[in-house]
Parts: sequence; C-alpha cells; structure tokens
Amino acid sequence: MKLLIRNGRVVDPASHFDQTCDVAVADGLIVAIGAMPDGFAPDRTIDAAGCLVLPGLVDLAVRLREPGHEHARLLESELAAAVAGGVTSLVCPPDTDPVLDEPGLVDMLRFRAERLQQARVFPLGALTRGLAGAVLTEMVELTQAGCIGFGQAEVALGNTQVLLRALQYASTFGYSVWLRPQDGDLGGGVVASGPLATRMGLSGIPVAAETIALHTIFELVRATDARVHLCRISSAAGLALLRQAKAQGLPVSCDVSINSLHLTDMDIGYFDSRARLNPPLRQQRDRDAIRLALADGTVDALVSDHTPVTEDGKTLPFAQSEPGASGVELLLPLALKWAQDSGVGLMRALEVITAAPAAVLGSALGPLQPGAGRLLAGSAADLCVVDPQAAWTVGAATLRSQGKHTPFSGWELMGRVRWTVVSGRIAFAA
Repeated sequence: MKLLIRNGRVVDPASHFDQTCDVAVADGLIVAIGAMPDGFAPDRTIDAAGCLVLPGLVDLAVRLREPGHEHARLLESELAAAVAGGVTSLVCPPDTDPVLDEPGLVDMLRFRAERLQQARVFPLGALTRGLAGAVLTEMVELTQAGCIGFGQAEVALGNTQVLLRALQYASTFGYSVWLRPQDGDLGGGVVASGPLATRMGLSGIPVAAETIALHTIFELVRATDARVHLCRISSAAGLALLRQAKAQGLPVSCDVSINSLHLTDMDIGYFDSRARLNPPLRQQRDRDAIRLALADGTVDALVSDHTPVTEDGKTLPFAQSEPGASGVELLLPLALKWAQDSGVGLMRALEVITAAPAAVLGSALGPLQPGAGRLLAGSAADLCVVDPQAAWTVGAATLRSQGKHTPFSGWELMGRVRWTVVSGRIAFAA
C-alpha cells in the first residue's frame, strides 16, 4: 500500500529534524520525507495538520502475559493497546508462565505476534532455567529462536557465581544481559523503606537492595566486559553509581519507568494497591534524581513497565496484591508531560522513547527493522501520528489493555495517538 501523510510536523529526535512536511510510504518503507517522488500516487492519504509525525515508539518493558494466558487473549489485547499508544516495537520480559527458557516457546510467541500484525515483539530469553538462578539456559538456541537478550525479569539472581558465568558466556558470544538490580535478601518488602513504610506498617525495601546489586554487577562487568542493560533503576544512589560506571567506560545502559519518573511513595495514599509496583515508588529526592538523569543522558530510555493485572490481583490488601500496572498507552503522554513539567524540551522527551531505546537494542534490531526509532527515507515505515493538544482522562474506559489498573487513573493527560503505522500498514486508527 502507498500511503501519504500530509501537513504534519515531522520530528525525528535522532537527527533533530523538525519540519512541517509530507511523508510518503510504499512497500513498507518510508520512500520520501519532504519532496515527493515523481509520479507518487498514494492509495490513502492522511491529513496530519496540527499533529506530530513521530518515529514509532520503542518500549523496552512490556509484559504480554503469553505464553500462559492464551485463553484470555491477552496477546491480542496488549498488542492492540501498544499500537494505540504509538508503540511499534516492544521488548517482553521472560517471566511468562511457562518461562521463556525454551526455543519452542519463543517461536510460538513470535509466530502468534507476527500473525496479529500489530507491534513488533522482541522477546528476552530467561538467563537461567525457570528463572531459578541455578542452571544457565541454552542462549545460542534461544538467540536463534529470536531472543534479543537474556534476563531474570523481577527474580533476583542470588548466586554470584552463576551470574559471573552467565556474563562470561554472554560476553563470548556478544549477547546482552538485562538485569534489574536488586538484592534478593533485602528486596522482599512491598514498599520503599522510609517514614511512610513505617507509618503504614508495611515491609520496606531499602535503597541498599539496589546499590548492593549494582556494585556486584559493575564488578562483574569489569571482569567480563559483558554488555549489560540495567532495568528500572529507582533510586538517587543507584543513579550516582550508574553515572560513575558510565564515566569509567563500562558497557552498560539503563532505563527508568514512567511510574518512578512521575510518582513517589506518597502516591500510595491510603493503601492504594494500584501503586503496588516493582520497583517500589521511592521518595521525592529519588524522583527528582531520575528526572535529572533522564534529561542529562545518564539514563538512556524511558519505559512503560506495562504489567496488566486482573481485578482479582488488585482487589486485595496492599501487601497481598499483585505488583504492576498498565502503562503502554501512557508512555507517550507521560513523556510529553515530563517535558512540559521539567522544561527539558520536546526532542529529549521523544528521544528517550524512540531513538535511545532503539539504540539499546542495537544490532539485534538491525536486520529486522532498519532505522528503528528513526524517520529516515529507506527505513521501515514504523511511525505514529499524534495530536499533542488532545486532552484525555486515564481510566478503565479509555484504556484498551485488559489491565485497567494504573496509579495514573484519573489523571488528565495531553497527547493522543491518531494513527499508528507498522511496516507501512495502518495498525491503529482512532
């Protein structure tokens, strides 16, 4: 199909291109930005006047709950939610049920996702069998099946010897390891340690649970030269260690979640289980440090940490409720809100959800999606058209995800996706 997107404000954060012009798409590729090719006759024209034309968003943390919940058709609903939020490429963690530790499971997930023709799905394989932290998975076979890296999701890897061997193996073959820094012995609480946890009588998770794990990871990276992506750092102290590691040239990257960017432990309110999250919401100084680190480039990417949780999982006492919140549809408007609140500028706000996370994926995306997170002539036509002035209220009725629970429920946000194009095909139209 030939598609013409007219009169939109075309923004490519990677090249700092920002101009009102047209975009022509044919055979799944962007064929021109600005001047149209001679004789270009579109099959469909989209009038994007007053809208932003952006690269498709790249979200590095989206749980699809499959394999394991096929009966609930969660893959269909969550991929539909992704494209409704402008997300055209996403990474799913391996903590499914069963765990993504066998090539057959990865093949099945990718096959089902490709048949739906929605967002592109890039699975992370389990670092250890069953995420049990004892035996390494067959990383070569999982890579051949389509895994773009390996991790433990939310399961702490307590055995340092196993982690060392995993990083040595990954380094040998050029694989990336994705780790959320957390000490298993200290990370068993339900909220961040602090005055609020004490006052509410809830078990706390100290900052040391993150920093101890970071110290260990950085020492092992020095020893192995493995490429590590740190998932959802949540504390000012952790960010200070990350800044030092990057200054020393360690091959590490990092993301933070929309939850930690905007919220603090005070948003838990009166035991609001919608704010039961991993990592936990921390104090204002931590949120302020996250905003600064995301602005100055210490943090590479912003993620939704999308985790659809059922009604049964959330309508429990706070400590017994299932952690997680839906967020894939909120990634773009909350990035725009951060830009407005902090004054960081539109380019950086868009970069951390497009080009920067695509760079984290690196060569794994190369043969599958040239120019991911970019708007370039000749690259895959993955893009979204966004009305930045459209106001909407977050709630069950406005979210397409089956997970209706989010601590942002009731917030009025600016920015709504009107069209999402994946590989030259309109995957979503409002």
